Amino acid sequence: MKFHVPDMSCGHCTAAITKEIAGLDPAAQVSTDLDARTVEVTTSQTDGAVIQAIKSAGYEAAPV
Repeated sequence: MKFHVPDMSCGHCTAAITKEIAGLDPAAQVSTDLDARTVEVTTSQTDGAVIQAIKSAGYEAAPV
């Protein structure tokens, strides 16, 4: 699943988002693209749960 995170702009942002998603699912695979401001996640969790984790990190997210 892939999400657009418009306010993600630096390594700290990606680390915070990755940490929250790992808290939701330690086995999740997370890749970020700062230029496109996207987060791609491979997880057994739902889209909604991942969006909530990204929001918990302080960022808005929308499915792509």
